[in-house]
Amino acid sequence: ICATVHIKAVMSELQRLEKPYKRIMIVGGGNIGAGVAKLLEDHCSVKLIERNPEHATQLAEKLSKTLVFCGDASDQSLLFEEHIENIDAFISLTSDDEANIMAALLAKRLGAKKAMVLIQRMAYINLIQGGTIDIAVSPQQVTISALLGHVRKGDVANVVSLRHGTAEALELVVHGDSSTSSVIGRKIADLKLPVGAIIGAVVRNNEVIMARKELVIEGNDHVVIYLGDKKQVPEVEKLFQPSAFFI
Repeated sequence: ICATVHIKAVMSELQRLEKPYKRIMIVGGGNIGAGVAKLLEDHCSVKLIERNPEHATQLAEKLSKTLVFCGDASDQSLLFEEHIENIDAFISLTSDDEANIMAALLAKRLGAKKAMVLIQRMAYINLIQGGTIDIAVSPQQVTISALLGHVRKGDVANVVSLRHGTAEALELVVHGDSSTSSVIGRKIADLKLPVGAIIGAVVRNNEVIMARKELVIEGNDHVVIYLGDKKQVPEVEKLFQPSAFFI
């Protein structure tokens, strides 16, 4: 956990920083594929492959700076013609999981530096994790995280579902005062957190403060907590909820 401005420095300590991606190839011209191309085309050289001829024509008119091709991403000759070996990121975003996986595997074998795929089935994410494909994105996981922020009790500013739903990271907003809250005015070391729950940081007045045992929680703090077991969520929510006398 770190402040946004320090992310690059932290990542450089953990792994070798890569050069920014400049040459992008996208497979699939649906809402997601077209949207990604639109976001990237002003900053990168973007190529988009769409199988449907009519839709490819529409995309070519809509995306002014993206090169749109009508073809099959599993066509090895097409990838060679478009110099797949020079592509920084190959992103397969069709609605077909198997097609996304096969296209990405082929692209990596032919020289693409990074391969990213859109995956609907969670079982496939487990299969490809740690393999040839570099990044698998699951809309289901993104949706789950968004929904959890609404169904969790207390003032939860953000929720991220981790480890395929078995763990969670919560950003809880602290309300009340020392008489109505079980956490305000107390040191982190004195909080009765469940075993395995870890406070990583506290955001106070837009400043990120790394958690220390002697750090005292104040009203309106945003507390970032990692829970290794999502079954611990109700206990943490109860701890951070102010009493019924708080208005």
